[in-house]
Formats: sequence, structure tokens, C-alpha cells
Amino acid sequence: MTREDRHPQGKRRLGISFEFFPPKSEEMEGQLWTTIEELAGWNPDFVSVTYGAGGSTKAPTLTTVRRLIAETSLPTAAHITCVGATREEVRHVAEEFIAAGVRRFVALRGDPQGGVGAAYAPHPGGFANAAELVAGLKEIGDFDISVSAYPEKHPESPDVPADIDMLKRKADNGAARALTQFFFDNDVFERYLEWVRAAGVTIPVVPGIMLIQNLTQLKRFASLCGASIPAFLDERFAGLDDQPQARAEVAADVAAEQIEDLVRRGITDFHIYTMNRAPLVSAVLERLGLGRDGEARSGAAA
Repeated sequence: MTREDRHPQGKRRLGISFEFFPPKSEEMEGQLWTTIEELAGWNPDFVSVTYGAGGSTKAPTLTTVRRLIAETSLPTAAHITCVGATREEVRHVAEEFIAAGVRRFVALRGDPQGGVGAAYAPHPGGFANAAELVAGLKEIGDFDISVSAYPEKHPESPDVPADIDMLKRKADNGAARALTQFFFDNDVFERYLEWVRAAGVTIPVVPGIMLIQNLTQLKRFASLCGASIPAFLDERFAGLDDQPQARAEVAADVAAEQIEDLVRRGITDFHIYTMNRAPLVSAVLERLGLGRDGEARSGAAA
């Protein structure tokens, strides 16, 4: 979804999408819907709702998706995985989402049932990987399907060529776009995109942007999923452990600067991991000078 369209004033419209996760408590549900109400005003191209390995969050994901479709005008994508399930079980889940009005999916293999870092084993009667899952969804209907991509390689891939080959298989089977794992070094993303194009993958590769709510926690998560944390982030957040407002300001600056640099490199679409919190997301978009329709105002992100 790398757009070349221009508005009449010649301004570039940045495409944005938001990722949410289903709430695990009544308090978290309230926070999620407050977040959705705030972020809806930015007119995202779509929003997505995550789904646990083996369907562990199917019910709350379905509930969230149904409410999004019923109560908002936001184009809504449901995440769907194939870990620990037969093809028939996955198809049944897909049909439940379809009955709720879903026409967009984010198709993922999913984390091993033992958690991130555990060995993955395909279900004997299931889809072996996300490429097969994409093909299975396309057999049901002509859905808009997003898939994952890994600028620093999926931790289970033997090497980068194998990783990109899997992305190509997903694209060949009908994926519309790839949403990347978060990264903080734009040179890494640009190099990865060059490799992807050289391999014949032509679908849009949309950068996944992680907003840093807590750098220490992010480092732990990054170590499990194969993402690197550049040293400059330690420098930017140094001495701010007991200054939440200052940390939030730095986090917004870091994300806005990353997006601005990617725009200069020709990227126009971004997938934001919201962590179900609106203030930091809105702060970033305001720094980019976006209007609430996603259009860059004069002199901003253009």
C-alpha cells in the first residue's frame, strides 16, 4: 500500500493503520474503547485486532471485532493464526469472523503453543505455515489479506533468503501487503526492502512502528523476537526513569523522527502498534503534522 496519490494541494497523504489487542479485563476493555474512540479521528486505512496462538483469544478477539464493525466505521481486520489447529478448525474460525462482517484478515502462523522461543511443530491436520493459511483463506473468499515480514529475519528462519522466500510464497498465494516486525534502524529496513524486491516480491511492505512505552520491557520482548535495540535509544531515554512525561515526549519524538526519515526514503504507509493506548499515538501523528484525515499539512511529512 505504498501510495503515489496526491491531493489537490500537492500534499502527500500518509497511510496509517492501527493494531489493537483484545482486552483481558473490564478495566482493559474500557481503556481499549477509549483508545479506539480517540484514534478513530485519525481516519486510519484499517485497524486490526490480534489473536492468540491456537485460538487462545478467539472469543475476546471476535467480540472486539464484532463491536468495531457494529459501532464504528473503521475498516477492521481480524488476525488469524494456524498454530495448534486443523484446517477445519481454522476455517470454522474464519467463518465466524466472516459472519461478523470481516473482509480483511492478518494471516499469521502464530507463536508456538509453548510461547515465543519454543519449538514450532505444525499441526498434523493443519496449515504448515502462513503461506498455506493465506491460500486457505483465498479458497473461502477474495479477502484483503495482510501478512508479516521481518526486516531482521524471523528468529526461526535459518537465514535471510529463506525468510524472504516465505514472504514470496505468502505474496504468491494472494497476500495484499506485508506488515513488518518493529525495527528502529531505517537502514536495516531499506536494505531488507531492496532484498525483497530483488527476490521478486512486489506487494507493499509496510513498516511496523513500535511506540516505546517502556524501554526495559521492550528490550526483553525484542530479545525474544529477534529485533535489535540501537544504542541511541539508551542515550535518548537516559535519566528519565522517574520522569514519565519526559519519557513520553522522547518516545513521541523518536517515533515521529523514524517515520519522517522513512517518508524521505519514499515510504508512505505505516502500521502502528498502539498497545491499546492513544496519547502517545496521537502525539506522534501530531508531530508529523497530520490532519485528522491522514493528510499532511503544509510543510509536514511531505
